[in-house]
Amino acid sequence: MTRRHRRRAAPLGVLLAGLVAGSLLCATSVAHAHAEPGSPESDKQAARSRTSSAKLQADGSLSDVAGLSEKDVWAVGQQDVWDFWQNQGVITHWNGTAWTEVDVRNDTTGAGHLRSVAAAGKNDVWAVGDGHDGLPYVARGNRDGFDRLTMPQLRAGDWLGAVAATSGRVVLVGSRDGRTFAAAAGGPSWTTWDTVQGPVGALYGVALAGKSEGWAVGDSGSRPLIMRLTSSGWKLSHVPVVKGGFLRDVYVQSRKRALAVGGVYQRSGKIMPLVLTWDGESWTREKLPIRQAELYGVTGDGDGAFWVSGFDPQRPGTAFLLTYTGSKWKVVYGDSVPDRTVRLQAVTRVGETTMAVGHTLDASDRYRDVIETFGSPAK
Repeated sequence: MTRRHRRRAAPLGVLLAGLVAGSLLCATSVAHAHAEPGSPESDKQAARSRTSSAKLQADGSLSDVAGLSEKDVWAVGQQDVWDFWQNQGVITHWNGTAWTEVDVRNDTTGAGHLRSVAAAGKNDVWAVGDGHDGLPYVARGNRDGFDRLTMPQLRAGDWLGAVAATSGRVVLVGSRDGRTFAAAAGGPSWTTWDTVQGPVGALYGVALAGKSEGWAVGDSGSRPLIMRLTSSGWKLSHVPVVKGGFLRDVYVQSRKRALAVGGVYQRSGKIMPLVLTWDGESWTREKLPIRQAELYGVTGDGDGAFWVSGFDPQRPGTAFLLTYTGSKWKVVYGDSVPDRTVRLQAVTRVGETTMAVGHTLDASDRYRDVIETFGSPAK
């Protein structure tokens, strides 16, 4: 999932930079994923890729995706991305056959950009982003519809970048008054929220390993920032010093294994990919097979394999993933899309399928949502 620091760009600026959400061509096609030359790919990872779309309205883009199974996947984003005041937040669901938009009930103001989605169960799905009333947007629901939650703990100016949910526990992260911000609640009423402000910076990704165990990632404006959730609350975690570094998403496999992804801004304006891994004691920086790339989202299979979605500026029209299957990082590409830039903003792993969502941007600055499926297509 993509998270950009508000100090560098306001939400509209994020759109103008083309880093808000993602999508490939609306027309469905079948291609073959292939490894970076010189990096042999396993048979499992070299499975075909499939390009499709949730068929959002004009200038539609998907920001995040969460899957419970190959026939139960959720994605969020927005339509009319160029109109900051009239853009429309989108919640859409995949049932194994088709994508269907799901409405938010009893909400007259409407959502703007929805950045993050989390699914604790088939009847417990959360989405967060911006509201057109100037307040952060938090919605909870299922296939029958969503309801916007009224949260007096949130105020105008608060910014929400991500949500994580498990059975009986939900955590929202972002920023407030230039400092990291988190809000957490437990069921069944979801009316009592505990909020906390941390160090200077913002949080863009969060993941839970249990009700009181998890990680949130972001940056301070000049270097990566990681917060750890324990039974005693949030604590700042020590990370390698990476000047110009930032983190946009995190995946937790267990208490002794987690992965955070982002990048490093270079003086040239280019971005170097950044991956940090947690081994139960410390965070360390991974050596990667690619020197330039923008990394947005990360997922795993719970058994040591990871998938990272993003954008390769050397091959802008090609769907791009980084994969790790337990011993080595590899680059995997889908087929190229002529005259378009492809950004995969988020990724989820369901069964034997890796599903990434994002957008394409053409020469006329038109967005189209895109879904790239690597592995066995959901049926």
